[in-house]
Amino acid sequence: MPMALIAAKRVLFGLLGAMTATTAMAQTAAQTPTKVPRSVVETSATQPVPEFRDPKTGQVWTQNNVGTSPIGKPTPADLAFDPLGQATRIDGVVIQRPAVALLGWSPPSAGPNVPLVSLDNASLSAIAGKRWQVALYVNNNANGIMLPMIDCRFTNAGKTVQETRVLVPALGAGIRAGVLIYGPKTDLFVDRAHCRIVSP
Repeated sequence: MPMALIAAKRVLFGLLGAMTATTAMAQTAAQTPTKVPRSVVETSATQPVPEFRDPKTGQVWTQNNVGTSPIGKPTPADLAFDPLGQATRIDGVVIQRPAVALLGWSPPSAGPNVPLVSLDNASLSAIAGKRWQVALYVNNNANGIMLPMIDCRFTNAGKTVQETRVLVPALGAGIRAGVLIYGPKTDLFVDRAHCRIVSP
């Protein structure tokens, strides 16, 4: 009888040990932090449609209604600009080191659901006769100095026109800054810009 009792105790202690180890492993797995995704912004061009008012008829002409009158078919000059037909791409990656405008400060909030650096409020526009540009805000959510690196891709109908890497100057803890990122010259058509944090 004592042998059976000793064997039963060994089995009981073995089961308790296995349960304790399983519980400890489950708690460790639950405490493992998940990786916070990096910040990404995407913006479309927001240019007003240029218009011309005919002083005689009062008719307002835009690129959307030129050549649609019943007078005749569009001429080759009317059809000369086809943004979807553009196949130009600037080779390589353009490196930029822009100045930043410090806009404010907020308490650092990086954590399980907030990235160390985030982007927001991006807008794509064209400076007539010069370049496309993206204006956006960079937020340092960390409790220390960060050197953000941003990749931007300027596209036309989904095709890349230019890629650029932006090396943002050091931002202190909690700093919000405005950044202007330049794209290709405006003789190339761009309808979208996709910017994302690549570091940190």
